[in-house]
Amino acid sequence: MSAAPPAGSGTAESGTATKSRRRPVTILLCLAAFAVTFDVITKHLALVELSDREPVRLLGGAVYLTLTRNSGAAWSIGKDYTFIFPVIAIGVLSWIAWMTRTLRSVPWAISLGLVVGGVMGNLIDRIFRAPGWFVGHVVDMVSVFDPYGRVFPVFNVADSALVCGVLLAVALEFTGRQRDGTRAAGEDRPGTAAKEGATAEDGAAAEDGATGGGRRERA
Repeated sequence: MSAAPPAGSGTAESGTATKSRRRPVTILLCLAAFAVTFDVITKHLALVELSDREPVRLLGGAVYLTLTRNSGAAWSIGKDYTFIFPVIAIGVLSWIAWMTRTLRSVPWAISLGLVVGGVMGNLIDRIFRAPGWFVGHVVDMVSVFDPYGRVFPVFNVADSALVCGVLLAVALEFTGRQRDGTRAAGEDRPGTAAKEGATAEDGAAAEDGATGGGRRERA
């Protein structure tokens, strides 16, 4: 006759899972909110301070502040199809919202928070800025090594957050870190190290045994 499970064990496990998920989701939302807020503020300042003036040179010409409005993606790619970018952005946000169901990893929360903040920052421009709903032009203001974006596309805070989030996601994938907080089977480094250590010890023992045996024969 099997013993009955302790009363309330299912509730305890559910509470632990909820608690482990709450912290990463909170980090994701807070980081996304911060990125969006910072992006909105810097765009407002750029519109106020950089309109109708020459680019501002900083750091000996390594960085320039110059106001541009971009209807497309980087290097104005897809500028004639502005309406498609809000659709892509909404799709990305929906996909991330679906993935948060299993989110237990703080590094992944940081990565996804940066991506969400970057996507939402530019989505706000697409929806609310001129020339109209869902075809608005994104406000960019940072150019590196050239005042007019001829070396690298002019970008904004949202772009920076998005790129950093994607790069972090790639790094997490390559190191085998999963969104649920576990590691991929091939990345079980402690177990692998232990196995390699045991193999080395066995080899050393075998070598010592062979050497010792040789000495006894010579004796």
